[in-house]
Amino acid sequence: MALRGVLGALLLCGRALALSGGMLSPRESASRELKELNGIWSFRADFSERRDQGFVQQWYRQPLRQSGPVIDMPVPASFNELTQDPNLRQYVGWVWYEREVLLPRSWLLNALTTRVVLRVGSAHYYTIVWVNGVQVTEHEGGHLPFEADISRIVQAGPGALCRITVALNNTLTPHTLPPGAIQFLADESKYPKGYFVQNTKFDFFNYAGIHRPVVLYTTPTVYIDDITVTTAWTGNIGVVRYQVLVAGSTHYSLSLSLREKEGKVVATGNGTVGELKVVDPKLWWPYLMHENPGYLYYLEVTLLAQAGGESLEDLYTLPVGIRTVHVTRSQFLINGQPFYFHGVNKHEDADIRGKGLDWSLIVKDFNLLRWLGANSFRTSHYPYAEEIMDLCDAYGIVVIDECPAVGMRDQENFGNKSLAHHLTVMEELIRRDKNRPSVVMWSVANEPASELTPAAYYFKTVIAHTKAIDPTRPVTFVSNANYAHDHGAPYVDVICVNSYFSWYHDSGHLEVIQLQLNTQFENWYETYQKPIIQSEYGADSIAGLHNDPPLMFSEEYHKAVLQKYHSVFDKKRKEYVIGELIWNFADFMTAQAVIRVLGNKKGIFTRQRQPKAAAFILRDRYWKLANESSCIHPTVKYYNL
Repeated sequence: MALRGVLGALLLCGRALALSGGMLSPRESASRELKELNGIWSFRADFSERRDQGFVQQWYRQPLRQSGPVIDMPVPASFNELTQDPNLRQYVGWVWYEREVLLPRSWLLNALTTRVVLRVGSAHYYTIVWVNGVQVTEHEGGHLPFEADISRIVQAGPGALCRITVALNNTLTPHTLPPGAIQFLADESKYPKGYFVQNTKFDFFNYAGIHRPVVLYTTPTVYIDDITVTTAWTGNIGVVRYQVLVAGSTHYSLSLSLREKEGKVVATGNGTVGELKVVDPKLWWPYLMHENPGYLYYLEVTLLAQAGGESLEDLYTLPVGIRTVHVTRSQFLINGQPFYFHGVNKHEDADIRGKGLDWSLIVKDFNLLRWLGANSFRTSHYPYAEEIMDLCDAYGIVVIDECPAVGMRDQENFGNKSLAHHLTVMEELIRRDKNRPSVVMWSVANEPASELTPAAYYFKTVIAHTKAIDPTRPVTFVSNANYAHDHGAPYVDVICVNSYFSWYHDSGHLEVIQLQLNTQFENWYETYQKPIIQSEYGADSIAGLHNDPPLMFSEEYHKAVLQKYHSVFDKKRKEYVIGELIWNFADFMTAQAVIRVLGNKKGIFTRQRQPKAAAFILRDRYWKLANESSCIHPTVKYYNL
């Protein structure tokens, strides 16, 4: 059957286990070298009926070009929209990437002291990796990094040429995150033999490919494997608590230095566990709450060890922001000060490149965020690239870090198999982002069917697991369920609610927004006594489409919806509403549907990052909110590009 063809190889691989060890972001140092593999790779989609020809013929055993035709494919990028082939745009199954690279001689000469690691920033969705024909790792999930120690393979080879083969499968099943389902259409009077489609219940395009950088890097064979940092402050003393994990030996020494941005050492320590105290610390503040937002210290960790009769040294530098987070029944506090989220929801999405990392787009988006006066965003609906998160840390942009649990609308999505994978994903996400000061809250799902009975145990378990791994941050998920029937809400720290009054229901009736929104807030707060974030709201508008009186899809209607919502926010933020996140920052691509004209048009910017009228409404509002804050520093009253 074709179903076995599409999914068979994926299922034969088994569920990828949670990665062991640390996942520190690759950084060059005196002891570590890094080689980026971004650029053109060889590529082939397996269009065989069962999508398994690559495994049957073992394409990974020889250069990909020797087993058939290949095309050029950029990495990082989604493969869907880079050719004129409509079959590739909607392709479901296994695709193959390959890159040959020469390794520096110094990486290969001393296997006793040098370790070589291959790291993939993300590949959607299930990935298997070979080096010189030998499988080195596999990974399930499309938005988090994974890596493999390839030292024995490359250092034992006859030369410096390293052939990297990556097979990835974008098939989504009821137990993946996000979930999906393959539907076979067997009526051969309507569909070709073996015809199937990938169904999903989320509203963005299922781009696939190697979406983030692939790198090779080295460490000594005794190395710093992981660092965990938590921070606090009392009076004029800041505290940085640390735990360092070392791999490769049990005989070593560790020393640590905490430096200011300007280079001055403000604290030192030794050993794998301890705390550093900083007098008169410079706290990490969100954008617009301080004249110097996003202040980072740098924790320099130095390891000394012996291996193979030689002395080894490993150095790793971790950015650290000193800040605290606390939630009350009606407030969200950062460094003891009330923080009001006025920000956006985003997507990693752009013309041509899809979800592929693009530095120009990243810089443009951050400039627009600061122009807008936005102090925060949610990583809807999956973890964003580490490069984006680095800039959030540096700029003081507050982040609600969300895992890819979106589209969980069926009973089958809440079984034990889905739960086990969900717990693994949260482990991977926290391991990657646990040290980031910008990340103030974890989101474990978006718009799940939390009114279903199994959701109670499911979210109780996921949230408890998340808190057990990281007890320093609050946990939420984003709901669009009825407040009285949401089985997950009792377990969250902050209520996040999505609603689209006068859009998906009562369409065109602006006059009902304020009443319905006010009722929404009162019902949720009276039931749960927890602070509330309006985590999504908005309307579609086509840039340049105007109508007065406002009609749906016009820029005037988009503006009017926002203004109606804002009038209620202004009342409720004096009580228990702690934030508002517009849906969406920019227009984005979706699956084709009769309600989608080349994607979702709820962006306040077009997909090409040009402002609609709604962007100016939001900019005026966000700067007004910032200027009203008692914490805002007078030198940052108005950002001017």
